[in-house]
Amino acid sequence: MSERPSAATIAALTGADPRNLALYHEALTHGSSGAGDYQRLEFLGDRVLGLVIASELFRRFPKAAEGELSSRLHALASGETCAAIAQRLDLNAHVHFGSQAIGDGGRHSDNIAADVLEALLGAIWLDLGEEAARAFIVAKWGDMIDGQVAAPKHPKAALQEWALARKRKPPEYRLVRREGPDHAPRFRVAVAVGKLAEAEGEGASKQAAEKAAATALLERLIQEEAK
Repeated sequence: MSERPSAATIAALTGADPRNLALYHEALTHGSSGAGDYQRLEFLGDRVLGLVIASELFRRFPKAAEGELSSRLHALASGETCAAIAQRLDLNAHVHFGSQAIGDGGRHSDNIAADVLEALLGAIWLDLGEEAARAFIVAKWGDMIDGQVAAPKHPKAALQEWALARKRKPPEYRLVRREGPDHAPRFRVAVAVGKLAEAEGEGASKQAAEKAAATALLERLIQEEAK
């Protein structure tokens, strides 16, 4: 099992001195350790993230319609985005795991990284309040919020639109396989547009694998059209 992070370590991760260190220890504890884990704080942090990102989008894009704001929010609060930020912070290195979870690759799990980041947000909110949580989110997500020149389109929606515009059958997804333990699964999904073409993708969730597959197939189809 890993050592509990110190107050100085928490301050380095969050940018603020903690008052209630126990909250952060809970946020950085995996269920495999046999102690209270991060799930309740993750539940809270997910809502905190959604609220702060939504309010930032509302303020920064005053002319954006509801649909565009929702699309931006979906991308910025997604598991993939949270995992990427968590990996940059190396959060999993500070998580208190049981030995079995470490052996199963828990420290390299994107799912756990994303969950822990949300739990950390919950801890900041409870310990230091809304402004501290907002400051952390704006610091870690700010460039991405401002960098989205246009509302992102989900690859599955883009593939669906591609097929519809060319009077093709809608994309069909199928699960190829699921591997790994429950706390660090890996999924592989295939997607096809009729008999025209097929591609596969992998991810830490079925949704992430479908997204990766849709991205791969759409890139292939666009390349074929360009020839």
